[in-house]
Amino acid sequence: MTSAVGLVAMAVLAVRSDSARWREQLDHSLDADSSWALGLLETDEDGRLATDVLADTVNTGCPPLTVLLVTGDAPDPSGAGLTVQHAPSAPCLSVSPGVVLEAGRAAVRTGEARGFDRRTTDGEPVRVFALPFYAPEAAEDEGPQGVLVATADAAAERADHRRLVWVVTAGCAVLVLLSAAVGHVLSGRAVRPALAALGQQEAFLADAAHDLRTPAASLRTLAETALRGETDSTEVHRRTLRLAEGMGRLVDGLLTRARLMSGTATPSRQPLRLDQLAEAVVEEAVEASAAGHRVRVEAEETVVVADPDLVRRAVGNLLGNALAHGHEPGLPADVLVTVGRNGTLTVEDAGPGLPPEVADALFERFRSGSGSTGLGLSIAAWVAHAHGGTLTAGRGERGGARFVLRLPTTAD
Repeated sequence: MTSAVGLVAMAVLAVRSDSARWREQLDHSLDADSSWALGLLETDEDGRLATDVLADTVNTGCPPLTVLLVTGDAPDPSGAGLTVQHAPSAPCLSVSPGVVLEAGRAAVRTGEARGFDRRTTDGEPVRVFALPFYAPEAAEDEGPQGVLVATADAAAERADHRRLVWVVTAGCAVLVLLSAAVGHVLSGRAVRPALAALGQQEAFLADAAHDLRTPAASLRTLAETALRGETDSTEVHRRTLRLAEGMGRLVDGLLTRARLMSGTATPSRQPLRLDQLAEAVVEEAVEASAAGHRVRVEAEETVVVADPDLVRRAVGNLLGNALAHGHEPGLPADVLVTVGRNGTLTVEDAGPGLPPEVADALFERFRSGSGSTGLGLSIAAWVAHAHGGTLTAGRGERGGARFVLRLPTTAD
């Protein structure tokens, strides 16, 4: 904004400077012609100004020169009158007598040469210049004896000035628009990271509010039931512990997702036995589950280059999703985990399969389609992408859901 204001100020200064310049040039030329003509004037024996010598030089020449004498016969605002002593009979530029007298009076009032922008009787622009002159032996406090008024054509100079104004205005407009466009781009680049950070913060708060609302309400209901003494205290404690553990996992998942989105959780890439990690995750999940779920592992020795903690979380989320949703209500889950030598880990269940309405947005938060938050699959997708891998979902051979996580191997 400051640069644009400075640019406009420079443009205005340039226009004003050119306007003053062409007027000064015309006045200088007219001053030279008037001074030359004054050198030709003489006074007779009675002290009267003799202008006959100008007849041959000013009648048909340019610029037209008019001699005005100061008299007391015709009062004007200066306290003196002006009479025309000599005027060209065939001037090349014709201006009204009022214009000439006006210029002469102004020069008499100030006692200095004056220039004016006026127009001819045909409406063309001219420069009128009035030069006062004094009697040869006039006293210091005595006013001018007369005024010599000259006129010059200003059409060409005005046309050049108008062209300059248009060029400067157009150039200034283009530069201001360009400056505004560059400023918009630069400001957008400067603000974009802040907007991205704000969006991530809002997403994190939305995730937290969405995920913690249900367990918080359950804890409140459980506490109110315990206060009324409507259930056994041991059962209340057991359910409270399960809710607390679930909330802890939710908070842990939210923080992991927030770190992944903000880029603060940078993968620590190192060689990793994907088959051994998968077996360890399955063992932990089966031991923690009391629903009698069946999980089989078919793994080949596979080494990938990845962050062990992040990959463990991704595999755990995929397996947890299969155990939670990959079976009919009331029946145990039957899950098959396969690890291939090409760096792929497949989790396939025998459940009802993926809902068609969420197939295209399965890895977005809150889009699991089964009443859960969808954070587990979202985090798994983020882990895959952070390592340059992929996570895809589809229908398995047994009719259930099939998730395929691919990570770069040492050969990639």
